Amino acid sequence: MKYAALPLLMIVWSLGACAPRTPEQRIAQNPAVFEALPAKQQTLVRQGELSRGMSPEAVILAWGAPSRRYNGVSNGTSTERWDYMGSQPVYGNTIGFGGWGGWGRWGGYGCGQPFMYNDVAFIPYRRATVLFKNRRVEAWEKMQ
Repeated sequence: MKYAALPLLMIVWSLGACAPRTPEQRIAQNPAVFEALPAKQQTLVRQGELSRGMSPEAVILAWGAPSRRYNGVSNGTSTERWDYMGSQPVYGNTIGFGGWGGWGRWGGYGCGQPFMYNDVAFIPYRRATVLFKNRRVEAWEKMQ
């Protein structure tokens, strides 16, 4: 009986841990940040678009939090690069051998039966990048 609430607790935790997935959801969670943006940037953020000169806070409203952040310096100017990662499934088939017999439990000198199973691996890739100079968007790129 003491573990009866565990599944419910896990569901509530997983829903609370989910990051907002759309600009409208992020705006609803941060209305003061959104209201402080110029009107043109507000329109772009709602559309999930960026423009040169945007602040990191505006980019988070438009695209969400980055997967990775890199800090640097270029010609004496502070730079930051944000990468947004995705993952691509790669499907394959694997052939293996196993079974009983031979020298021990899993076979010995080729005594196992062949089997095949399907597997999937998720390969990470960079789907978008934003480059900031002095905390303002300088450039960005996004996969099509």
